[in-house]
Amino acid sequence: MGSALTNLISFIVAISVLVAVHEFGHYIVGRWAGMKVLRFSIGFGKPIWSWRFGRDDTEYCIASIPLGGYVRFLDSREGDIDPADEGRAFDQRPIPSRIAVLLAGPAFNFLFAIIAFWFLFMDGVPALRPTIGEVTPDSYAAAAGLSQGEQIVRVGDTDVLAWDSALIGILDKLVSENRIPLTLEDAYGARRLAVLEIPEDAAAGLTEPGVLFDGLGFKPGPAPVIIGNLQEGGAAVAAGLQEGDRIVAVDDVDIAYFGQLIDAVKPLAGERVLIHYVRDQSRQSTFATLGERTVNGETSGFLGVGYMIDNIGPAQSFGSAIEQTWAKSVFTLQMLGRMLTGDVSIKNISGPINIAQFAGESAERGARSFVDFLILISISLGILNLLPIPVLDGGQIVYQVAEWVKGSPLTDRAQIIGQQVGILALLLLMSFAFYNDIARILG
Repeated sequence: MGSALTNLISFIVAISVLVAVHEFGHYIVGRWAGMKVLRFSIGFGKPIWSWRFGRDDTEYCIASIPLGGYVRFLDSREGDIDPADEGRAFDQRPIPSRIAVLLAGPAFNFLFAIIAFWFLFMDGVPALRPTIGEVTPDSYAAAAGLSQGEQIVRVGDTDVLAWDSALIGILDKLVSENRIPLTLEDAYGARRLAVLEIPEDAAAGLTEPGVLFDGLGFKPGPAPVIIGNLQEGGAAVAAGLQEGDRIVAVDDVDIAYFGQLIDAVKPLAGERVLIHYVRDQSRQSTFATLGERTVNGETSGFLGVGYMIDNIGPAQSFGSAIEQTWAKSVFTLQMLGRMLTGDVSIKNISGPINIAQFAGESAERGARSFVDFLILISISLGILNLLPIPVLDGGQIVYQVAEWVKGSPLTDRAQIIGQQVGILALLLLMSFAFYNDIARILG
């Protein structure tokens, strides 16, 4: 029950935030363009809280159905308008201004993603390298020769440092080429090429949610012990270890990931140990006298090393935020297009139930995870609204462009037919989404 409540609250918070961002884009650009705003609503249905503000007496409200929102502009097509407001109706403003207002909603969703990424990057990004875990016998991964503990450093011709970029590359190669070229690096820095060959009739099935790694035949492994930061005056610094060194053993105990390092040094507080590490593809050793630290009355050994954290300045962070938003937007659009061609499974379309579950799970993992979730949904919302479907912003932009070219508005009949087609398309999309949600619940 608690989990369901968490899912619901997280879903409402996520949708409310992202809809508010989207609609604020329409609202503020509309105001700048000289349009009169009648209502700014978060949610649909009957208002449960509202107030009026400003020289236009705009109504701001929160409605009872938290699944969207809207901005209502003055529009002469809906009835007579006060002579004092002549020229301030949406349809009375220049077409470029109308298009700018329609574009502003999706643009603010992308802007939200950029700003969120920016803050995450300035806070520091754990560089958890994409590492091969357990490899399933008689699988595509086994046939390609993948070995547990190897790092993926390149997918195709693209360098990758973390799992998110590795996954994008893997999925892209899977659906576009039916083969996944991976450059792998072992514990000593030696690199080799491995190619996963996927039959054409199996590729689309591997894009179904939760299927990729089991289908390819390997699991993500824990990050190797690559020193990312050193405690000043700690045992590692005294022993001459440096950032970028990879610890591979403590005394006679092999170390593959940080959890094993912690277990190895924990019972050796104050003792002198031999650290085996790799630097510049060369295996070296050094003695270290472990430090001590006491937590809840328990004393344990402490080497003084931590994960690699990519801390970059505000300017570089902002550039990286733009790059990440662009990359994820292009990838999302590519996956959507490939769903239409059948190259990617339509089971990836999620409805509100599944989105709520993801929202709850991300919220339980912490603020950073929830922000990552908001970024993904915000980008998806921006792309969805740019599709040329008449009931969405993209479709309305098509109407405005057609009026610009034609020199007069489209006929009522043309607009009604467009609306019907748009509603049918959305109903079809929602049907797939709800079907996938129910199918996941039923297993």
